[in-house]
Amino acid sequence: MIEYIKGELTELTPALATIEAAGIGYGLNISLNTFSAIQGKKEVKLYVYEAIREDAHQLFGFVNKKEREMFLLLITVSGVGANTARMMLSGMSVAELCNAISTGNAKLIQNVKGIGKMTAQRIIVDLRDKIVTLGISDEIPAGGQIAAPVNNQVKDEAIAALTMLGFAPAPTQKVVLQILQAQPDAPVEQVVKLALKQIK
Repeated sequence: MIEYIKGELTELTPALATIEAAGIGYGLNISLNTFSAIQGKKEVKLYVYEAIREDAHQLFGFVNKKEREMFLLLITVSGVGANTARMMLSGMSVAELCNAISTGNAKLIQNVKGIGKMTAQRIIVDLRDKIVTLGISDEIPAGGQIAAPVNNQVKDEAIAALTMLGFAPAPTQKVVLQILQAQPDAPVEQVVKLALKQIK
């Protein structure tokens, strides 16, 4: 499994990036979001997903792990293939997509070419809880609006600790975000202690 490829960006189109690493040129299928993020750069690092089929071996590249995680979730939904998932990540940012899923906005998801009403609803039903569990929906609280940035490392560690203690990921994430927005500099231990008092 290739985790990421780091090297010189030798060719770039809105759909494909070629990165040369150790004398080998890797062609990676990319979204428009990744294209915008790496445009004009000489050295890049893209996280990779390998799609290995009998008739093809494709590499997909992502500017960060969040985008890759969203892609991996999308392709678990029946009727959503790798190219459709890439199209969705080209039409919307990860935050916008999470927002649409968490608020049940099927119409917004249907705006993506190739996504019908049934598929849009399936994406919402299948992924609503998963985006919270994986922490992809970081900046999106229950109301669906983008919140102030928080210390992601502290947040992730606190949620992981609380989840290991047996608390459900969705309410845990909500409480941890509220604590960190109120106390941005709180260390992990303090966040966990405060959360233990608040989680129902």
